[in-house]
Amino acid sequence: MDTVTLIALLIPCLVVAIVFHEVAHGYVAKLLGDTTAAERGRLTLNPLRHVDPVGTLLVPGALLLAGAPAFGWAKPVPVNQFRLRNPRYGMMAVAIAGPASNFVLATLGAILIGVLSAVNGANILEGPSVVGAALSMFLLINIFLGLFNLLPIPPFDGSHIVGGLLPDRLRFHWARLQRVGIFLLIGVIAYSWLFGTGWLLALLGPPLDIAWGFFAHLAKVVSGL
Repeated sequence: MDTVTLIALLIPCLVVAIVFHEVAHGYVAKLLGDTTAAERGRLTLNPLRHVDPVGTLLVPGALLLAGAPAFGWAKPVPVNQFRLRNPRYGMMAVAIAGPASNFVLATLGAILIGVLSAVNGANILEGPSVVGAALSMFLLINIFLGLFNLLPIPPFDGSHIVGGLLPDRLRFHWARLQRVGIFLLIGVIAYSWLFGTGWLLALLGPPLDIAWGFFAHLAKVVSGL
């Protein structure tokens, strides 16, 4: 598959994964008392309200052209933890909602792969089908995005989960670290560009393989093949 086709398939899959991820954060925050995202019109699936030109398009496109795993981000949905009924555990729930939405999308993608494979009479992921390639990419992006955001590095969702589990004394210092999270993110990207993504694959490779195996098995069960 040529690079242009690959990017044409990747961008829509990545946009859908990221938009649902961000909306999930805002929706759970609203359920728990913080209506900030709703008040600012961010609880919408309209990608124009969420897409970040750099994080959603430029960075993943550049990584893909460099032969590296593509990841990205959208404009963060605003969450005011002090409006949550329980700021500590509320932020943990809001953080978990993003990766959870990606795993839900991956589940739906696996089911669709299974249904289409049953109709086709063969696994659509194993042929030269563009539909199979698109669904394979959709599945992989959602798995990778879900796992990547669970890394306990500010400002990723995993850091908010860790922060909620820490005792008060340590949580205060962890919260201060969150303020420089964007610089840590830039550092991660810069390191990946300079030295490759081998460290990232080594870290996420095993859980990624397990998750891919699970969803591939789900697709096979649904297809009945």
